[in-house]
Amino acid sequence: MRLLATLLALTALPILPLAAQVGNPAGMAPGAPQSAPGTPAPHQPNTQDRLFAMLTTTGGMTEVAFGRLAEQKGHSDAVKEFGRRMVQDHGKANDRLTSLAQQASIALPNEPGPEHKARRAQLEDLSGSPFDLAYLRGEVVDHQKTVQLLEWEINSGQDAQLKNFASETLPTVLGHLQMAQDLMAGMTGQAPQGAAPGTMADGNSLADQQQAPRE
Repeated sequence: MRLLATLLALTALPILPLAAQVGNPAGMAPGAPQSAPGTPAPHQPNTQDRLFAMLTTTGGMTEVAFGRLAEQKGHSDAVKEFGRRMVQDHGKANDRLTSLAQQASIALPNEPGPEHKARRAQLEDLSGSPFDLAYLRGEVVDHQKTVQLLEWEINSGQDAQLKNFASETLPTVLGHLQMAQDLMAGMTGQAPQGAAPGTMADGNSLADQQQAPRE
């Protein structure tokens, strides 16, 4: 519950322009080792870095697990493909973050939290279009939280490699959010506010794929 409360609090953080956030020394802890004046030494995480790594790892594991579930239970081909994309992208990000955390001596959780178990139980009870809709709704919310978490690390973190990971991962997560919103729009008929149509690797709209007849 503490991790969930932290995530909810992060959604209220202001999002600063990315260029203004990268390299921001505001997150450097007092007395932190420096490789140059105002520049933290490598692998010297502050409290924000540690919390970011823990929360992002938990979220990444959840994305992979739910992506696999969507591959198995998804009703539309587009939702199945979206699930595969989540497994692929978040799996790679998880591996990279694990390596960075080890270099910074940050202990990471080994499994998702209780919120994951409760949501998974709800999804496993659903099938067909209700499953697709519930899965996508959760994906929209989760990726909105992840965007805020990445922005928070970029603005407040100290470890340069973790900050770079956050800034490089942010566009991918924003793309995932747009994809989920695009699929939701295809299912509900309500266009997402301010969201560009999501596309897969082949350049086709996910909503278009959802509307295509199944073979």
